[in-house]
Amino acid sequence: MYVLSELELTRESGRVTKTGTTLSGETAVADAVEWGLRLPGHPTLKIHDNHWRNGERDLGLHKPPVMPERPSALSNLHGRLRSGIAPTPGRWELRVMVYPTYVDKHDRPRVNKSLTTEALIDRVGLFVLQELTAKEDVTLEPAHDRPDLPLVDLDDPQDEKPLQHALFFPGEDDETPVLGFVHFRVVPVLRHIG
Repeated sequence: MYVLSELELTRESGRVTKTGTTLSGETAVADAVEWGLRLPGHPTLKIHDNHWRNGERDLGLHKPPVMPERPSALSNLHGRLRSGIAPTPGRWELRVMVYPTYVDKHDRPRVNKSLTTEALIDRVGLFVLQELTAKEDVTLEPAHDRPDLPLVDLDDPQDEKPLQHALFFPGEDDETPVLGFVHFRVVPVLRHIG
């Protein structure tokens, strides 16, 4: 499949078994589903959908043992700023947090955790968010169930209250969280480096 018409995202065959540290800090073994993100004329970026044997799951840009020369902002994204995939209490879906990346003055990728819906659209793009939520049972909502949070409406985005957004999706949908990771973490860095 193509992401923003230039990047090709493909699921690689098989799984990779690896040992590492989960987002909660535990050392564990993971079975990682590998995805390749290709931009013509550049080395393929490998995204790992890590299914940790302790039950945790996350997505990250895999750092190969030998890295080709890359701009520092992209190199600094490898193995960092993973996106956790988790169940939500009281819901049947899984969620991935929508924390868009930006690159600071030291070429270090960072994330914004709380944005108004309008600011999120400005950062990620309305078309991207509509495309992600066009799939059946995929929604963009406040990450937390609190009565004081505004609704997330892409047709009428609010610009008064920053909140943490999340993409909710069915557990059997392996594609949506990876697409979200590409749009929220990788694409902003690629745009930064041109």
